[in-house]
This record gives sequence, C-alpha cells and structure tokens, in this order.
Amino acid sequence: MSAQQLSDLIRFARHNSPHYRDLYASLPPHTDRLTDLPVVDQQEFWAANSLHDSRVLTGPLSEATVYKTGGTTGAPKFSVYTRDEWRTFVTSFGQGLVDAGLRPGHRVADLFYAGELYASFLFVLDSLTHAPVDNVRLPIGGGAPLESTLPTLRDLAAQVLAGTPTTLCRLAEQAMSCGIRLDAVELLLFGGEALFDDQRRLLAAAFPGAEARSVGYASVDAGLLGSPVPGSDTRVHRAFTPYSVVEILDDSSDEPITEPGRPGRVVVTSLFRRLMPIIRYPAGDRAEWTGTGPGHFRILGRAEEGVRVGPVSLYTQDAQEAVAAADTDGHVVGMQLVVRRWDGRDGLVLRLATAAGDDARDALAKAVVAELEAVRPLYPDSVRAGFVHPLTVEWVRHRDLAVNPRTGKLVRVLDERPTA
Repeated sequence: MSAQQLSDLIRFARHNSPHYRDLYASLPPHTDRLTDLPVVDQQEFWAANSLHDSRVLTGPLSEATVYKTGGTTGAPKFSVYTRDEWRTFVTSFGQGLVDAGLRPGHRVADLFYAGELYASFLFVLDSLTHAPVDNVRLPIGGGAPLESTLPTLRDLAAQVLAGTPTTLCRLAEQAMSCGIRLDAVELLLFGGEALFDDQRRLLAAAFPGAEARSVGYASVDAGLLGSPVPGSDTRVHRAFTPYSVVEILDDSSDEPITEPGRPGRVVVTSLFRRLMPIIRYPAGDRAEWTGTGPGHFRILGRAEEGVRVGPVSLYTQDAQEAVAAADTDGHVVGMQLVVRRWDGRDGLVLRLATAAGDDARDALAKAVVAELEAVRPLYPDSVRAGFVHPLTVEWVRHRDLAVNPRTGKLVRVLDERPTA
C-alpha cells in the first residue's frame, strides 16, 4: 500500500471513524492541513479504541493483526494493522536498517521480545526480511536463556545483535562472566530504550569490535517515526517521508516548531494506515530539529504522555490512578514522575506533594507503590530481574513541583537521566 495524500486520509478518517468524526466535528468540511487539526488526546483515543465496537477503526476488524501496546494491564491497548499496512511498515523500516549499518550477508540475531501480542520481535524480523540487502536472520528472541543464547551466537558467528539496551547489556555481562568471546559481532542495533554512557562502556568491554547504533525509531501505536542517520549521535533520525509526517510541537501552545535546537513534543501522522488512523498522534517523546538535513531530528527523551524506565512503559495516567486508589483520604495534592539513573540502572521516583504527617506518609507511600505495581506488574518483575531500581516515593511541598517557566503548568514527567 502506497502512502496516501494527506487530504484523502483526513476525509477518509472523518467519514469512516466515529472518533475522528467527533474530533473534527467543528472543522470546515474540506479541512486538509495538519495544522488545522487538533492533536489527538491519548486518553480519549484509547478510551474510544476498545477491542470491541471500536470508535477509532474505520471498518470491521475482519483482516488484521492485533498487537498490544503500552498501558495498564487493567486497560490493555491494542493496535491493528492490515497485511498491506504491515508490509509497508516493515518494508520502510527495513530500508532504514541499511543506514543503521546492515550490510549484505550480515548474520543478524533478533533478540527482541515475542509473544503476548507484543510486536517488536516480529517487527524486526519482518523488517530484516524486507530489507533491501541480503541477510541471514537468527530469530532467537529476548526471552531465551542467556546460557543457550551465547553458544548459539558464537556457533553461528552472529555479526549483528538487535535488541533492547537492557537485553544487550545482560548478554554482555553474561559473556564476560562466562569468558565467552563473540569476536564476530561488529554491530549492536538497539531500540525501545535510550542507550546511556554506562551501558556503552559495558557493551564496549564485552564487544570491543562492535559499534552501537539505533535500529530505528518506531512504535506499534504511532507507527513509523524515524530512520537512523549515520553519524556519531545515535539519537538523530530522519522522518520516514512519504510514509509519515513528524511534527515537533511547542509544549505550551502546540504550535509547530520549525527552528533547530528548540525542544518540543513529537507528534506523528501515518500516511499509510487506514483501518486505525493515526493523525497528529503524540508519540510520547520530546525532540528537536537538528538543522543538519531535511527532516533530521534528535530524540531528547520521553514526554509527559508516557515514560520508559528500563524495559517498562508507564503512562502518567497509570500513576495518577494508582495514587487516587491508594489516597482515600485525599492527602496528595500534586504528583510528578521523575526518572533517574544510578548504578547502571533506571529508577522511577513518584514525587508526591502532600501536607500529611510522617506516619501517614509512610503508609501512603507503601499503598501507592503497591497499587502501581499491581497495574504494571512488569515493573516489579523487572526489579526482581535486576533491570531497574525499586519504585520509591519522594515527598515534597506543592511549591517544589517543577513547572513550565513560561506557563506555570505542572510538568508531569521529569527525565533526569543523562543521555549521550
């Protein structure tokens, strides 16, 4: 399926999707510019996109693959792709793998995760299959025991390892502790998380002849976002023109940012998806234009819609609902999610503003953590696996919560991790 004209996509979504019809109800009939359309509200979008009787879909769910995207276990979120849409998705992404460093004949180990409706393993495998250069695919998966993965990589002389930074670092640590050398590895393709300096040092120690590169920038809900741009800064990508339109919007006004070096939130429009239209959808990240080439932008971290802590995705709504469920007496008067990194791992701090006494704070902190872990069990699972630090609560006064200096609005997510 080829990329659509934007005006055709808008008309199609408006006519066939009840959600977009309602969203655009106040707009003139022939509106065809992105900047005239409202930005999608994620909470409303996912509330409308229920698995049964979805108001987002433009037709019946009769031919598609269903994938699960981020959110709470109590309210799972599903993205759907027709076979033609998926083929366009993986073919476009596969072309970007060449810019990431894929070379003809490379033996590539797919170490992303599969099963439970997650897309990453299949997505990378299919992207390799549709890449414009020949390659040998090794579908190992991220859930395979390290004890068997390492000999497989060694025996098959894998040259490229593709996985999350967490998985690649676990593999590196295991290889060094076991004294197993993977001398054939020359390229590490990471995705799904940022790669930090301490992780780079570990990977360099285990794979001294390998270069770490971004596998590309995409998500199962937002679709195609950015193709890797060769260079020393692995955060820089370029938009997948003509299959998607990436915008960077001002945090306060939602006005499009055009000048380089000014941060804003990433919003994407997918021009090839019709069953589940994605039009001005917040990707959950912040970025800035680099000015180094057409459509080149640098990813700066997560925006307030969501946050990635190691391998775990969280939404601010998850934390808000956990606080509301635990705080039955209404002590909490403000909340921020603070992501930090120390001792080689990410950690999430719930910064809560309250006037309650110390005794109430201790009990409330335990209750909030228990509620959030109940709706996001992957977090405590990742703590036990040693991927992330345990959830903690930091008590502050309301005036201590960070706000936007221009608007005074509360900043929902603070990412204090250093990025390279």
